[in-house]
Amino acid sequence: MAPKPASTAGKAPSSQAGKAPAKAPDAAKKSTASKSAAKSADGKKKKSKVRKETYSTYIYRVLKQVHPDTGISNKAMAILNSFVQDIFERIAAEASKLAQYNKKSTISSREIQTAVRLILPGELSKHAISEGTKSVTKFSSSK
Repeated sequence: MAPKPASTAGKAPSSQAGKAPAKAPDAAKKSTASKSAAKSADGKKKKSKVRKETYSTYIYRVLKQVHPDTGISNKAMAILNSFVQDIFERIAAEASKLAQYNKKSTISSREIQTAVRLILPGELSKHAISEGTKSVTKFSSSK
């Protein structure tokens, strides 16, 4: 005796009326991410790759600007990516607090600059502020 197919209660009818049904065990194994998966040419669902946002591309571009003949390992890239994410979160949190203290609903370059002064130590803070000022000036002049 053949096993019963998986329940299709609550599912919309398939638009693939003339084709063979998908295997029931595969449908049970799929995660919630597969609901947005695209269908391939043969009608079977194809797993879509989950996108993960990183700073890796930008870190690599800066590395090549500074040292064109130097490479970087995956482990080192992961460490730098974590570092950039951590610093970003610290500055964003501090800038958010500053905006709240001053009863403002927008984080401007002024809040970011003050947050950088508070978070980064000494000379590092001065260099970061000068680079930030340079970037904002370049951006403003390009409009």
